[in-house]
Amino acid sequence: MEMVSVPMKLPKGMVPYLSDTERDRSFERNAMMLYPYIQDLTISHGKAADILGVNKLDLIDFYCGMGLPYLNQSISDLEEELADFHRMRGNAE
Repeated sequence: MEMVSVPMKLPKGMVPYLSDTERDRSFERNAMMLYPYIQDLTISHGKAADILGVNKLDLIDFYCGMGLPYLNQSISDLEEELADFHRMRGNAE
């Protein structure tokens, strides 16, 4: 995976946490930077995984471990899909 440097303006208080020499946390940082674009549907989990050079399921597992669900449907959306499923199932019989 090709890497580039991008200058960023950050709060000064973040600096000690970005220069962590004990452990490379670039994957976690980069994955979290991409998450808002997944959440607003600009990119998919698969595209984010490609950008990060990891398997899609590994990325989904990482996000779930951070408390960020793969499926983010509201209860009303889920109920609507279940109703559609039951209607379609009833029409097929």
